[in-house]
Amino acid sequence: MATEKPKLQRQAMCDRLAMEFQDDWIVNLGVGMPTLCSNYVDPSKDLIFHSENGVIGYGPLAPPGEEDKHLVNAGGQNVVALPGMAIVHHADSFALIRSGMVDVTVMGAYEVAENGDFANWRIPNRKGGGIGGAMDLAACAKQVFIAMEHTTREGKPRMLRRCALPITAPGVVTLVATDLGLFKVTPQGLELRENAPGWSPEEIQELTEAELIIAPDLKEFRFRD
Repeated sequence: MATEKPKLQRQAMCDRLAMEFQDDWIVNLGVGMPTLCSNYVDPSKDLIFHSENGVIGYGPLAPPGEEDKHLVNAGGQNVVALPGMAIVHHADSFALIRSGMVDVTVMGAYEVAENGDFANWRIPNRKGGGIGGAMDLAACAKQVFIAMEHTTREGKPRMLRRCALPITAPGVVTLVATDLGLFKVTPQGLELRENAPGWSPEEIQELTEAELIIAPDLKEFRFRD
């Protein structure tokens, strides 16, 4: 069965999104999977990673044994300090977000719709959780990238015609990396740009509720060089 085929690893998914970052961008990384984006380093680009808790200009996740216990990203993971890094007040971090200075935010999601809506903050009848800074980021960042599993643990699609869960923001998602490929949100719908190795567009469509547009120049998923 197609569902038994190997899928993309989380670091590979985040590496692929990080390849889209451009020189001098301010990049916000949300809690969970998106924090792995800071592990991808392109020496030709100068990026500023932004964390909601006020760490601005940090580097990759700290290797075991080299952690600074006082230096963490939004997910509470220890990160490496880089020259020029700043620690600012939480309010100043959000002022930077709300001023529109963030070029892209990478967030996780429960669902993404073909029109660019996404839901990542609440599952009804489940305790805990809140919208946090996701609404501010979705509304104010210049672009929104999503990193998520393609299906739920029960095998149900997460890429939908319309979100069933309460949405975080309407029509803001531009690019999605899942464990089955890379997808671009277009005015016509979700376009499959790159497929996971060994997965055909037809197999990916079987696990997607939204009708996929297959890119004319469809390629196999691009990995870290």
